[in-house]
Amino acid sequence: MHRSTRRVMVTIALATLIPGSAHATTHDFFKGRTVRIVVGFTAGGAFDAYSRTIGRHLGKHLPGASTIIVENMPGAGSLIAANHVYKAARPDGLTIGNFIGGIFVGQILGRPGIEFDALKFGYVGSPMRENPVCVTSKSSDVTSLEKWRSSKMPVKLGATGPGASSYDFPAVLKAAVGLPIQIVSGYKGAPEIRLAMQGGELHGTCIGWESLRVTSRKDIESGDMVVVLQIVASAHSELPNIPVAINFANTEEGRQLIQAGIHDVSTLVRPYVVPPGTPKERVQFLRKAFAETLADPEFLAEAKKSNLDIEPLAGEDLERTVAKLFRLTPSVMAELKKALSVK
Repeated sequence: MHRSTRRVMVTIALATLIPGSAHATTHDFFKGRTVRIVVGFTAGGAFDAYSRTIGRHLGKHLPGASTIIVENMPGAGSLIAANHVYKAARPDGLTIGNFIGGIFVGQILGRPGIEFDALKFGYVGSPMRENPVCVTSKSSDVTSLEKWRSSKMPVKLGATGPGASSYDFPAVLKAAVGLPIQIVSGYKGAPEIRLAMQGGELHGTCIGWESLRVTSRKDIESGDMVVVLQIVASAHSELPNIPVAINFANTEEGRQLIQAGIHDVSTLVRPYVVPPGTPKERVQFLRKAFAETLADPEFLAEAKKSNLDIEPLAGEDLERTVAKLFRLTPSVMAELKKALSVK
């Protein structure tokens, strides 16, 4: 081989090892391209609100990206979107999935319909941790925890499907606290559940307080919807007088079940992920851009105006939390399977 040719080849090889060169390649990749955020729920809900707000600012931190679009892909408690991102989306960094993290528990429990391996997604980050609550309609007459606990009839709670917090969290509460609950699933998202509550089809639902403030503020302020229970580790600062579920667990096993099945899962409620096989340098680039977006003063101002709570989790933290879920003890796993009716 000619000496000058060897020098060129060595230079190219060394360039691939220099961190800056990989960054430059990734940086150039997004120029003039469209980034798609696939949301697993319908338009009008909190998932949609977060993604559209993030999408309006993310482009500033992905230099050269021409457009950020949001595509709603509802169904099966966001499972359709998760499967799509895992199986069908190209692993090039141009498709970001946003679905409910509770479906990761579904994989652990062997629920049907799951066509992904949560450990293989590339985790970009999350805008917040969820503080779930259970809310009922004024017309249901179940307007306090005391009335709920003494109800002779099951309280009908609306849900999208297994894997969604609206489904799994009430199931865990029923097992751990003994509340009379009938889960009515199959709704596409929060807007449809809200309409069913208004029409008397449902008594209530369990949903993140942050979501409720965004989508149902007027109903809360008017008293048409009432927060009757918090399913968080400690009371939210805005709900100091609302009971906390773990304090009413029947046994120590019940407390552990709430911890694993609700509290831990709540940290994963809004993950943003990319398909498996996405180049690592591109995942890192997206993580950086996502984190910068969540710290962007203009984004924070819009989020505040829209009542969107921002408490970011880094992609690395999400990755570690998912891995922790796959290391549940056999006893907790057995209780969780029993609560969620998984054989």
